[in-house]
Order: sequence, then C-alpha cells, then structure tokens
Amino acid sequence: MNLSNLRPPAGQKKGRKRIGRGMGSGHGKTATRGSKGQHSGTGFSQKRGFEGGQMPIHRRLPKRGFTNIFKKQYAIVNVGRLEKLEGDTFGPDRLIELGVIHTLGDGLKVLASGPLTRKITVEAHQFSKGAVDKIQKAGGAAQVIGGQV
Repeated sequence: MNLSNLRPPAGQKKGRKRIGRGMGSGHGKTATRGSKGQHSGTGFSQKRGFEGGQMPIHRRLPKRGFTNIFKKQYAIVNVGRLEKLEGDTFGPDRLIELGVIHTLGDGLKVLASGPLTRKITVEAHQFSKGAVDKIQKAGGAAQVIGGQV
C-alpha cells in the first residue's frame, strides 16, 4: 500500500456541469434553461424567498415566540423540601395531601436542590440524576412510578 497508488472508487468523482460552452459540451443551445418561460432568458432574477406567488414561509410563520403543544408540565419538588416534611415515604398523593404541590399535571419530578440527611422513600414519575444520588446516599430509595431506578 502506497499513498501514490490510492484512487477513489470508480464513479465517485464526477465532473461539474459546464453550462453554455457550446454544443460539444452536451449542455449547449439553451444551456439547461429550457426553451421558453421567464427563467429561460437573460437578465432573469428573483427575490430571495419567492415561492411563485404563494405566501412565503417567512411571512406564514409567527415572528415572536413558539408554543410547543406537546410540552410536559411536571409538578416539581426538591429533596431539600422533602427533608423538612414529616414521614419517610412520599408519593404524589402524599405531597398533595401535605400541600407541597397543588396539581400533578403530567407527573411528579424530583430535583436535587437542597440537603438530604435522612432516609426517605420517594415515588415519582421522574428523577434528576443528582436527586437519585442524594436519596441513595442517604440510604433511601427512589422509585419511578411504573419502574425502579
């Protein structure tokens, strides 16, 4: 194997289309523009974003903001807040009962903010990695509703 012997595979390299260079080029006469129409003649130019009279996409789309209709709204609670509550088992129903969260929305998510020094068991729909680490280091358990972390 020698670098001077390397060649691309057959058919990989293709020459560029040389337009308007006479009949022998294969692209003579109309130079790939076709016979008639506004695109065929010299001096044709078109505005950027022109879509043939259809309302252009930059005018069809809203200019300010965007609302994702599939966005999930989770009720959020931090492990530091769970530390201050009485009891050692917390789930969505218990947290609503205690008044920590008011509506569940698409589920309960536990985040890692705040210290955790005691053993607790938490049931939630989602956990951040830091929250799982803190709960397990304190000797507790983080249970995903519908599975185990």
